[in-house]
Amino acid sequence: MTIYSFWIFDRHCDCIFYKDYKRPSRRLQSKPEVDKDKHRGGPATGTSPLSVDDDAKLIFGSVFAIRNLITKLAGSKESFFAFKTSKYKLHFYETQTNLRFVMITDTEAEGVRPILEQVHAGLFVEYVIKNPLSPAEHSFGGVDNELFNLGLDRFLQPLAMFE
Repeated sequence: MTIYSFWIFDRHCDCIFYKDYKRPSRRLQSKPEVDKDKHRGGPATGTSPLSVDDDAKLIFGSVFAIRNLITKLAGSKESFFAFKTSKYKLHFYETQTNLRFVMITDTEAEGVRPILEQVHAGLFVEYVIKNPLSPAEHSFGGVDNELFNLGLDRFLQPLAMFE
């Protein structure tokens, strides 16, 4: 299994943690200031890659749209765990407190939901939630916890190949 990226979204739909295993590491940043005269009413042009904020919006938007579609077609008892394209597979896990864990892997990956549950229960709860210095809401700065970051890498490394 190849892991491309890992995301955590809070109950306000904000990306609070991001780890990219495919591309060079980028820190989670707030939106850069945009000159409104240059970018009026349309997307920026050029060949530059999307920012982390743009990636987060696309990923959460995809998850949100698919969850709503499944709920409307199959009813509220139906759940969404993953979807697959020709290039990647997106795995989704939502906690009772509306934290959303998303992992993007290669198309052959199976059984990622228990891994996401273990990341939540074993790492996120232990290193972030139980940390008395951690803020209750992570919307403004994201999760900046070195123990969680190192624990996540140690946990995922035996399970995956990072290209």
